[in-house]
Parts: sequence; C-alpha cells; structure tokens
Amino acid sequence: MMALRRQDELRGEMLFDEPLSRHTSWRVGGPARRFYRPADSDDLLVFLRELSPDEPLLWLGLGSNLLVRDSGFEGTVIATRGRLERLEMTGEHLLRAEAGVACAKVARMAARQGLVGSEFLAGIPGTLGGALAMNAGAFGGETWGLVRQVETVDRHGRLRIRSPGDFEIGYRHVRGKPGEWFIAASLELQEGAVASGQERIRQLLDRRSATQPVGLPSCGSVFRNPQGDHAARLIEAAGLKGERIGGACVSEKHANFIINLGDATARDIESLMQRVQQRVEEASGVRLLAEVRIVGEEMKKP
Repeated sequence: MMALRRQDELRGEMLFDEPLSRHTSWRVGGPARRFYRPADSDDLLVFLRELSPDEPLLWLGLGSNLLVRDSGFEGTVIATRGRLERLEMTGEHLLRAEAGVACAKVARMAARQGLVGSEFLAGIPGTLGGALAMNAGAFGGETWGLVRQVETVDRHGRLRIRSPGDFEIGYRHVRGKPGEWFIAASLELQEGAVASGQERIRQLLDRRSATQPVGLPSCGSVFRNPQGDHAARLIEAAGLKGERIGGACVSEKHANFIINLGDATARDIESLMQRVQQRVEEASGVRLLAEVRIVGEEMKKP
C-alpha cells in the first residue's frame, strides 16, 4: 500500500528503497521502503496529514546513535538533516533551533552571540531533534538542562508547544506524549564573553579528538554509563579493546565506541554489542544497557 493518500501538495523529495547505510554514521543498514526529505516544516505538516495512519515512521537526523539492521526499515523515514535547519535568536538569551540543526552548529551560534552554557553540544555528533529525544549529553552537560520549551508534531500534522514539565526526563531518557515528535526547541542560555565560549568549544573538541575515534564510522557511545561507573572502564577491564566480529571492532582509543573498519554489517555490530554485554557481565556482574537505538527486523541467530 502506498504511504501517501495524496502527493500533489508536497514539495519535498521522496526516494524509494533508499540504502540507509548512506545516512547513518556507522555506514551500515539496509534500505528504507520510503525516504522523505521535507522541503521545510510546513511541507512536513502536509506530509504527515496525508500519511496513511498505519505507516511505520522513523525520524532520522545525522544517523548517529542508531543501528539500522541489514534488513532495512519497512516504513517511511523522515529525514530532517539539511531540511529543518532554521536557527535564530528569539530573545536576549533565547535561541530557537529546528530539529535538523546539528548540535555543534547550535553551540557555535550561541558562542558567536556571546551566550554560554551550550558549549557541550559541540561534542554531540547528532542533530538537536535526536538530542532532545534521548537527552543527549557530553562533557557533563545534558540537552534538557537548556530547554525552555519545545515544539512537537503528531502524525496528523498537529503542532503543540510543550514545556519540560510535560516530559519525564532522566539520564539518556525522555518520555512524553506517545505519537509526538520534536521539530524545534527554544534554549535558554547565559550571557558571557564571545571569546570564552569559543575557547571552551575548542577545548572540548580537542579533548574529544584526543579521547575518541573521531573520523572513523561509529555511532558515538554505544552503552549507557552505569550509575557510579563508566561503560568504557568496564569494557576495557573485561579485555575487550580491539575485539572484532567481521568488520566491527571495539575501539582501542575509547572502549565504549564500536567502529566500522570498512566492511562491517549491521549484524557484525549487533553481534559485537551482544558479546560485549555478555563478557562485561561475566567479568563484573554489570549488565550494560545499549544507548544506541536499533531498528529493523530482529537479527536471527546464524
């Protein structure tokens, strides 16, 4: 069945059987049955209103923190990268960003305006929409610590303004009204010096380059940090740095990163994640929880 009831009013781009390996930071993943790039937020609303009510949806930004299985996604992907990218000052200390804006771009914009508090966003390899959905964090900061309000949309194309109090927010966890997605947020920042904000961003990015496998295909951190500990320490203590399955490898530089050496499949990566969980639990008694979202038909045992 076609995903759309009408297409004549749409201004975006629809692709069919689009390989998601082209759109995920791990560079793996099977095809999406339908892949839609909205022209802008207004076009997105029209698209959602005309979408079949039973159509599975996957929202995709920079494709980090996401593992798409080799079977792909039997539904429609809504790709916000390069589309929902409005970024503007709306008040003396308020910055509004749409869901497709890269987190690093938000940090740089704030610094240029002499606003501080969002520098940590430069270390998050995703879009603001994804950061809102999981309360992404880096270098001690978390996304929702900045949020004044968010704008959401449901699959009927209805817009709502919500406050942080409308959500259950925790470490790498956000729960709101079912069937709503973030399309923009207003962030409240503090006044500071332009030079100090820009220098802080440089320091954080230098630290990231020194401690993480920047430049190699990965999803960012794979596992959540257990309370009072670090996933990377537990993985390293279990002797898993450099562990490989196929083209997937636990990074020698940061043990909570799994990198694609060039020919990895999603199955390789998921199998390696499971091995890491098993070995860490055997060594320490701690069951690591995945931070990465996995979509697609469940992997069958070989």
